Amino acid sequence: MASYIEWVRAFCLSLPHATEDVQWEHDLLFRIAGKMFCVANMEPQLVPTKIAFKCTPDKFAELVELDGIIPAPYMARNHWVAIIELESLRWAELEELLRASYQLVREKLPKKTIAELEGRSAAGKAGKGKAKRAPVAKRKR
Repeated sequence: MASYIEWVRAFCLSLPHATEDVQWEHDLLFRIAGKMFCVANMEPQLVPTKIAFKCTPDKFAELVELDGIIPAPYMARNHWVAIIELESLRWAELEELLRASYQLVREKLPKKTIAELEGRSAAGKAGKGKAKRAPVAKRKR
């Protein structure tokens, strides 16, 4: 495996609750609660993309203007970019972008899922601050 894979793997797995698995034969996926935030190609000789990740619409427009970064195949409509040339970004920039991708995906998770990830009881928080309604009597027919 290329050294960038090791770096991406170490960084992505350092993020809270991140998991990894291999999908589509040669892609290493990083997820939070089952939702992808980064894909690393383990066989770059087969497909030119090396790393793909989600970004904001503004950042997407900015990044695809750089040489070596393209709209991610199949995922561009969701504002994913793919890096073809690792030299297109400094490692610090890539780290920041991967962290932002993780955060974008995490923010879209249901509150219950976030609470479960954080080890809190979603049920304990759900009832706070809301008045309980009396049960509705059934009509006799």
